[in-house]
Amino acid sequence: MSGWARQQKTEGTIVKLLADPRGILTQRLGMSLRHPGPMSVLGNPRCKRFALIVDDGIVKAVEVSEAEDDPAGDNDPTGPVTAKTLAPKMLEHLESMA
Repeated sequence: MSGWARQQKTEGTIVKLLADPRGILTQRLGMSLRHPGPMSVLGNPRCKRFALIVDDGIVKAVEVSEAEDDPAGDNDPTGPVTAKTLAPKMLEHLESMA
């Protein structure tokens, strides 16, 4: 994850990138992607596209990029489904908490 943090320029910031290679956290958060469409292509269990704001171990906001016609949340990178988990939406949550 450190390589990805460097590439994403999050190294040394408040953003923490975590790996979940066995999907344990994904399952416990209820974020396992189960839709047969993407799973027929991806094969192995995958994680939904989601973002959390967590403050001192308490989840303050959750957004999941999924829709009936876009279960993986990636059909349109600039569309409204994907936008749910991008920085501007999460910043809206942070601003409303201030």
